[in-house]
Amino acid sequence: MLSACGSADAPAKEQTPEEAAPTAETPAGWVRIFDGKSLDGWKVNENPSTFSIEEGAIVANGKRAHLFYAGEVANHDFKNFEFKAQVMTMPNSNAGIYFHTKFQEEGWPSKGYEVQVNNTHTDWRRTGGLYAIDDVREPPTKDNEWFTQHIIVNGKNVVVKLNDEIVVDYTEPDNPERPESMKDRLIDSGTFALQGHDPGSKVLFKDIMVKVLPD
Repeated sequence: MLSACGSADAPAKEQTPEEAAPTAETPAGWVRIFDGKSLDGWKVNENPSTFSIEEGAIVANGKRAHLFYAGEVANHDFKNFEFKAQVMTMPNSNAGIYFHTKFQEEGWPSKGYEVQVNNTHTDWRRTGGLYAIDDVREPPTKDNEWFTQHIIVNGKNVVVKLNDEIVVDYTEPDNPERPESMKDRLIDSGTFALQGHDPGSKVLFKDIMVKVLPD
């Protein structure tokens, strides 16, 4: 069953403590930030019809749009954390998972890093890479199969694992050089966002959870 998300102008419903609390299936210290049946706690910007729910997963398929976590866990402002999601790409699809970002009404998020989701799209930058910062050319993941995407940020260090295999271990240098278009692609704090890249791309996300780490 498909259910479309609400208007981009509608305020995101915050999770109650009960909804945010770990379940028996959630590992200790982790909190689920997607309930598997609604977009409560999330806020979409342009083209809200790009995101829907199908069989317990968020489906990104449509015109460019980004779905930002806006719930009450850590007041949707994460600094050091672990993030996990089960992800599946259809052939020739592109998406991404942003961290340390913030809501913006339209366009590609300017703040924070994007962790790529792309196994066979024409863009050569593949799943797991820090987009245009520390790219991956050959990910150990395939289309039409669920895989675990695990992002760990601690201080200036970012580790990305795919199915428990480390594909990126990047430490942001002091005063990193960035082109003007990427001047805010820096370690800071902020929320997460899922990317809907284009109408030809279809990517699914489920079992989305986070563990807050100490500063």
